[in-house]
Amino acid sequence: MFDSILSATAPALLTCTIVVALAEMGDKTQLLSLMLAARFKQFWPIVLGITVATLLNHGLAAALGATLQQWIPKWALPWVLAVSFIAIGLWLLRPDELGNTTVANQSRFGVFGITVVAFFLAEMGDKTQIATVALAARYQSIGVVTVGTTLGMLLANAPAVFLGQRFAERLPIALLNKLAAILFIAIGLWIAFFGQQAV
Repeated sequence: MFDSILSATAPALLTCTIVVALAEMGDKTQLLSLMLAARFKQFWPIVLGITVATLLNHGLAAALGATLQQWIPKWALPWVLAVSFIAIGLWLLRPDELGNTTVANQSRFGVFGITVVAFFLAEMGDKTQIATVALAARYQSIGVVTVGTTLGMLLANAPAVFLGQRFAERLPIALLNKLAAILFIAIGLWIAFFGQQAV
């Protein structure tokens, strides 16, 4: 029984992890993780904060995606997914900046609390959150999508926290962004062309 559950969920889990890890490259939340690491130099509180914030944020996004899937007619779902993935791909071509995301006073909230609040707010309306909605509409599993997308966030952000600002600046973020954009657009086009076979 466990083997059948694993074989059914593993492809969705892997897809969610890879999609969000790619979408997160050069994203403002990755820049936020670099900023937090440079300021506080505490690996585990920051990584745990990222984990909790992502579970909360992406859990809500996955619930929304699963709900939308029930409202959208089956014939329209491939087109909604195709447009979502292509839009995320085009969004990835625009470099992300940290913008107005600010870090609160360390003594009041602690590094863990700062990270949870900052990451939760930074993820609102972000491309990885939108990708989570689309993935939940595709796989109709809130738990699997939430865990997979959270793992993807950690794959992208934990190394950024560990390496810190100095080493992360040497990564070819622009190139990774372009490759991720091409992948998202290709997935969107594949869904558009193959329609009902893709969902």
